[in-house]
Amino acid sequence: MFVTTAGRTNPNMIEAAKQVASDLDCLYQERRKKSIQTLQSWLKDDCIVVGKERLELFLMESEEPFFFHPNSSMFRIKRLLKNEHDPFIDATGLGKGMSLLDCTLGLASDSIVASFVVGPTGKVVGTEENKYLAYLVSRGLKGWESGLAGMDDAMRAISVQHTTALTYLKNIPSNEFDCVYIDPMFEETILESDGIRALAELAVYKEVSEEFISEAKRVARKRLVLKDHFRSNRFEQFGFSVIKRPSAKFHFGIITK
Repeated sequence: MFVTTAGRTNPNMIEAAKQVASDLDCLYQERRKKSIQTLQSWLKDDCIVVGKERLELFLMESEEPFFFHPNSSMFRIKRLLKNEHDPFIDATGLGKGMSLLDCTLGLASDSIVASFVVGPTGKVVGTEENKYLAYLVSRGLKGWESGLAGMDDAMRAISVQHTTALTYLKNIPSNEFDCVYIDPMFEETILESDGIRALAELAVYKEVSEEFISEAKRVARKRLVLKDHFRSNRFEQFGFSVIKRPSAKFHFGIITK
């Protein structure tokens, strides 16, 4: 990985790019009016571009850059503000002052909605194994301005942990979170989303194991929630009660403590 600036740069942008490179312990490369493709052909590596408003990640083999966007969370929060239901919130049973561990953070859409619901007295933590994805999402959550009441505060409150979910689970006490959430369908979801397909090459996918489920149940105070394809055998394999959703291609499974 190396870091550079947008084509039209300035001293502040250069300093910001150098700071990102320092944060990630990677090379800072002056732009010098060269295209990203030219710089990548020279350095043979992926690239983070520091622009005026956001960070963009250009993978060597990807046609589109990856950048943080709150994705579906904005219209979901708008629905909640109208007192409409959100299937994820219904499944997790979250309310004000409660806590969630999101073991498959991704672009944090579910975590943003969860953070909005639990409010300032609650807690939402998300784990991400890829350090570049964790960094971009963490920065995005801190800097994105939605213009929607309460949503920005909800994003700022999320704690992004650069670690594997299993490692994080093993190092925290029992009953630490009201709800532990797992979404192994994340890969399929992002492949269908325009503008963020590059994320599929960044995200780290691991099969859900008996050890993982055991640790997740230990850490969950009230419930463990699994989002998966409606044909998935994981629900039966691990003993989840399924909330079937007509016409939806994924269901939620719940283990209540």
